Amino acid sequence: MLKTSIGRLRFTGMIEGVSYLLLLFVAMPLKYIWGDPTWVRHIGMAHGVLFVALCVSIFEVMVKERWSIKRCLVPFVASLLPFGPFLIDGRLKAAQLESRETPS
Repeated sequence: MLKTSIGRLRFTGMIEGVSYLLLLFVAMPLKYIWGDPTWVRHIGMAHGVLFVALCVSIFEVMVKERWSIKRCLVPFVASLLPFGPFLIDGRLKAAQLESRETPS
């Protein structure tokens, strides 16, 4: 999975998606219901780093696979939505199978 740029995008998307769900459904309730902002600080930082990594992965796919900006918007917009990266993974997997790039 990590041998191609699309594979790395899929992996990064999954990890970023999990961090987003943890932020929304674990850390935020802990902060606003129980008054503990510690989790938001830590999970939020991890999510931010992973979001930047996802953007770098999208850019890598755009360059290596010659994807248009419009096509790159799909994983980017999906990353802004809860469960979005999981919903588009099948589309990315299909793109990976028909990829121009060979695994290195």
